[in-house]
Amino acid sequence: MTTIPRIDAREMISRAPETMAELRRAAQEVGFMTLVNSDLTPEDVLRVIDAYRAFFQLPEAAKEPVNMARTGANRGWGAPYSEQVDPNANPDYKQVFDSGLALPANDPLAHLTCYAPNQWPDQPAGFKQIVEDYADRAVGVAMNTLRGIIAAVGLPEGSFDEAFTKPMTLLRGNYYPSRPVDAGANDFGIAAHTDYGCVTLLATDGVAGLEVQQRDGSWLAVQAEPGTFIINFGEMLESWTNGRIKATLHRVIGTSQERVSVPLFFNPNYDTNVAPLGSGGTLLAGDHLERRFRETYLHLQRPA
Repeated sequence: MTTIPRIDAREMISRAPETMAELRRAAQEVGFMTLVNSDLTPEDVLRVIDAYRAFFQLPEAAKEPVNMARTGANRGWGAPYSEQVDPNANPDYKQVFDSGLALPANDPLAHLTCYAPNQWPDQPAGFKQIVEDYADRAVGVAMNTLRGIIAAVGLPEGSFDEAFTKPMTLLRGNYYPSRPVDAGANDFGIAAHTDYGCVTLLATDGVAGLEVQQRDGSWLAVQAEPGTFIINFGEMLESWTNGRIKATLHRVIGTSQERVSVPLFFNPNYDTNVAPLGSGGTLLAGDHLERRFRETYLHLQRPA
C-alpha cells in the first residue's frame, strides 16, 4: 500500500536531504503529501474553518445575495449541485464559498474572470477579514512548498518565482453535509478528479472523507488534523514540469458526519506558459484554468 509522505515544513525549507527525498517521492510517485510545522497553526486553521461553518449554517436566503450563479465568475457561494467535476457522475452535493486574488480596476488583467472581484456576505461578523488573513498566510506556505518541490525534482530553485507575481489563487471553503440517504453510486461530495492548477494546500477539520487513488486503482483514505495540511499537485504543474510532478485522482464520497475543508488552489499568473518545459509549445495558465472552470461550474455553462 502507498504511504503518503509526511513533510516537516522547517526541514523542507532547510533542504534536509531525507526530507527532500520524501518530497521527490511525493511529487513523482504519489501526487500527495502532508505538511506539518508550517507557519499556519491549528488555531489559525480552526478559526477559518469556524468562519466558513458559520456561513454555511446560515439560511439559504442569507447566502443567496452572494450566489456565484448570479455572476460570470467563481466568486461567492456555490449552492449544492452547482458543480460537476466528473461529467459521468451526478453534480456534487457539497456547498462551497470561493474567493481569490482580485486585481485593482486599473490593472490590465483586472477584466479577466480569474481575477474577478470577490463577493462577501454580511454574515457572519468578521468573515471577510478572517478569510483574507488566512489566505494571505496560506499563499506563503504554498509558495514555500512549491519551491521545495521544484528543488526536489531537480529543477533550478527560484526558477518559477517570477510566474507568481499575480497568482490566480482561489481559496475555498467546502461544506460536505452528511451523505444523503438516497445517494447512489454516482453521487459524491466531490467526484473523482485531478486538481486543475499547480499546488493545493488543504486544511481540514479532522473529519475523514478524502480518498486518493493509488497507482493500482484502489483508493486510500487520507485524513489530517487541523494544522496538518494535505497537499497535492495539479494538472498544470504536471504539464509544466513535463511529467516530473504527478497529478493524482481524488474524491470525497461522504459519510454520516458533516465535514468542512479549506483548500487553497495556488496557481501562477494568467499569462504564464505552462506547456512542458523545453517543448516549444504554448499553453497559457489562464486559458487552461478558465476552460476547466467552464467544464465544472454549471452556471458558467449557461448562456450569459
